[in-house]
Amino acid sequence: MIVAATAIFLSSCKKNYTDPNRATSDKVLSSVSGLTGVSVGLQRTYSLGRASSLYNIISINGFVTKELLLLNPGNLPEFQLSTGGTAVDGTNTMLSGLWVSSNKIIYDADQVISNAANLADKSVASGLIGYASIFKALSIGSMSMFWERVPEGIGTNVGFITRNDGFIKAIGVIDNALTTISANPVSSSFAGTIPAGIDIVNTLNALKARYSLFAGNYAQALAAANLVDLTKKSTMNFEAAAPNPIYDVAGSNFNVYQPIDSTMGLLGSLKPDLADKRVTPFYMVLSGSSASRFLMKGFAASTTTAYPIYYPGEITLIKAECYARQASPDLNNALTELNKVVTKQAANDPLGIGADLPAIVGPLTQTEMLDQIYRNRCIEMYMSGLKLEDMRRFGRPNAERTRNLLPYPFRERDNNPNTPPDPPF
Repeated sequence: MIVAATAIFLSSCKKNYTDPNRATSDKVLSSVSGLTGVSVGLQRTYSLGRASSLYNIISINGFVTKELLLLNPGNLPEFQLSTGGTAVDGTNTMLSGLWVSSNKIIYDADQVISNAANLADKSVASGLIGYASIFKALSIGSMSMFWERVPEGIGTNVGFITRNDGFIKAIGVIDNALTTISANPVSSSFAGTIPAGIDIVNTLNALKARYSLFAGNYAQALAAANLVDLTKKSTMNFEAAAPNPIYDVAGSNFNVYQPIDSTMGLLGSLKPDLADKRVTPFYMVLSGSSASRFLMKGFAASTTTAYPIYYPGEITLIKAECYARQASPDLNNALTELNKVVTKQAANDPLGIGADLPAIVGPLTQTEMLDQIYRNRCIEMYMSGLKLEDMRRFGRPNAERTRNLLPYPFRERDNNPNTPPDPPF
């Protein structure tokens, strides 16, 4: 009896319990199946639901740049952003949602990237590193588009770096992935282990072109853009059980938001041409509702409509902008690239976007060229989440937006003494 009682006492004091049905993190991060599961989770965090990065990027940008019309002010976070100025503060749940999802993706992607390098099958490892790097770069890039400074890493009391350094950091992530894939091309079987729709190498080059442009490195942006195959697309796909979050929350009803109108928020001479087929019937159609004259279509047309990670037209416009902004502007080549987008027909675009307009006749001054590039970026990539960055880069007046940069979420400020002061606007 004494021995039995002692055994019972000792077992009752044991606090280190293990779940035999749950794999340890070491096992998950050391196996192909485990790392693949974590990688797939990156896309899920980025794209699924109202708390996702995708919903918050599109919606925050849309309200701040006046692309969107708020239909119900009871949606408080959206109302704050549409009002702008000091109405937007660290309590805004859309800002904190994007901040949290971005940092979670960066943390999980780091786990995949560092542990995949230890796998014996290097062709699978390069696929995992490339795929995870896409979502890590998107997350760093997205934070750099909205905040004046971004965390330099993940952890307790981390420091902050400038937005520009954030773009450079995202480019470094991409370069590491491209180098890895160049040494060991992705296994042909790897595509069957991740959600369909993403062309890894094309996407990495497209994102490198995007963030190099944002960082002001035009030669690098042009070189990366020239490596993108414009006959291909890269999309996040959805299904009924995991619906497109923009359609699910806003596009399917008149309770949150819809397009501002057929101007897409552009003013004066920048307004879209009435014959521009990118406006109607692609990105919006007449709704027949008194709540909003227009109903969003495009990449928010249904539960299962895929959302692009980059746009072929974006890559062409990056080339045009790089030619126009280089030390000795090449306005002839800039106009050639610009007109590829202006005259493009929907049938010739992998995403079905086509203005189908007559070519712009030159010569144009550099200022006129940049105005046309900005105008066409806003139309070609409507509701892409990129317009706020474009507004700053093209020197658009503050009056055209409700915020220039966003305040830091209180959940960061309350837990990190290194959080910078909020920008005034």
